[in-house]
Amino acid sequence: MKKWIVMLLTAMLVLSTLSIAFANHDNGNGKSKDRGKGKKDQFAIGIEVLLEDQKHLIEGKNVGLITNPTGVDKDLNSIVDLLHNDPDVNLTALYGPEHGVRGDAQAGQYVEFYNDEVTGLPVYSLYGSTRKPTQEMLEGVDVLLFDIQDVGTRFYTYIYTMALAMEAAKEKGIPFIVLDRPNPQGGVKVEGPVLDPKFASFVGQYAIPLRHGMTVGELAGLFNEEFNIGADLTVVKMKGWKRNMFYDETGLEFVAPSPNMPTLETALAYPGTALIEGTNVSEGRGTTKPFEYIGAPFINSTELAKELNALELQGVAFRAASFTPAFSKHSGKLSHGIQVHITDRDAYLPVETGLHIVKTIYDLYPGEVTLTAFFNNLIGNDWIAQGIKDGMTVEEMKKQWKPELKKFEKVRKNYLLYK
Repeated sequence: MKKWIVMLLTAMLVLSTLSIAFANHDNGNGKSKDRGKGKKDQFAIGIEVLLEDQKHLIEGKNVGLITNPTGVDKDLNSIVDLLHNDPDVNLTALYGPEHGVRGDAQAGQYVEFYNDEVTGLPVYSLYGSTRKPTQEMLEGVDVLLFDIQDVGTRFYTYIYTMALAMEAAKEKGIPFIVLDRPNPQGGVKVEGPVLDPKFASFVGQYAIPLRHGMTVGELAGLFNEEFNIGADLTVVKMKGWKRNMFYDETGLEFVAPSPNMPTLETALAYPGTALIEGTNVSEGRGTTKPFEYIGAPFINSTELAKELNALELQGVAFRAASFTPAFSKHSGKLSHGIQVHITDRDAYLPVETGLHIVKTIYDLYPGEVTLTAFFNNLIGNDWIAQGIKDGMTVEEMKKQWKPELKKFEKVRKNYLLYK
C-alpha cells in the first residue's frame, strides 16, 4: 500500500513540474511569461505619465492635440475626453492624421475641417489640403501634443505627420510634446535598406531603415536633431517598457491604428508584406486579413505556397489561400495566393520575407507582375526593383544595404530612451 502511495505522489509531482515548465515555455510566437511582465499595474504610457507626474507641462495652457483612435489610456479612455474634461487643461483644437481623429477615413482619403461631434472642438485635417499645420491652425495654441500609436515601419505615415507638426511648432515658437507609446514589434531588431533621400515622400521622409526598431518618442528625438528640425521637444517617456516587449506583453489592448491595421499580427507582417502595395498583386485590402492575405487572379496558390515554404524562411509559414477583396485591387474578383502565418515572431524577419514574396511572385509570373513607381517609394530606392527584374537574390540585396544600415544603427543608439 505504501509503495502505491509513494508512486502516486511521485507521479503528481512530475505532472506538477511539467505543468509549470509548460506554462513558462515560449508558446511558439515569441511570447512567454518571463517577458510578459508589462501588466497594467506595472506599465504606463505617455498620456498616463503626463497626467499623473508631468501635468505642469500643459496645466493652464491652451493645448492643441494631434491624435486618432489609438490615443487612449490603459482603460481605453480617449485622450480627447481626458483632456477636455480636465479642469486644469484648456484643450482648444484637434488635429487629425491620415484616417482622421476618429479613424473613419480609408487610406489615401482626404479629410477636411469639421467640428468634433463629442466635444465640439475644431478638428483640422493634416491629410487634406495640407499635411503640415499652418500658422492659422495653431493660432492661440500654447503647446502642441502628439499622441498616436505607430507600428514601427518607415512607410507608416503618422511619424511624418509628427515631424511636420514639429516643424510647425518650431516656426510658431511653441513647445512640442510627444506622449510615447510602445513599438508593437518591439525595439530590438532593425531591418531593411535605409531610405535613399532621392525617394523621399510621405511614405518615407527621412533616411531611416524600413524597420527602425524605435518608439515615436525616440524617432522624434532623432528627427529633431539629425534632420535639423530644432523644435522645443519634450518626450514624456513610458514607465515599464522594455525593448524586447511586443505589444501584447504590455497589458494594453490593441486599438487599430488605421482601418487596415486591425490586429497585432497585421502589424508584425506589415513591414514586409506592405511592399506588395507597390505591385499589381493584392495585399489583402478589402479582406479580413489585410497584409496577411496576398494574391491575384493570375496566381496559382498551391504553386506559390510550395515555392515560398521551400525557402524555409525563419519564423514564418505560408498557406495556399483564395479570397475575394471587397475593395481595392482586384475588387470583387476571386484571387489566389497565400496567407502569411508568423510562427515565431522573435525569429521572423518581415522585410526579408516581404522581398522573398515579391521576388518569388515576379519570378513565377514575370509577364503578369508589375513593379510600380510606388514600390520604389516603399522600399526607399530603385536598385531593389531593378535587382528583382535582373534576378538578384535577397541575400545579395541584404549584403548591399548592410553598410548604410550599420551606420544608422550607430546613430540610433544616441536616441534610445529604453533598455
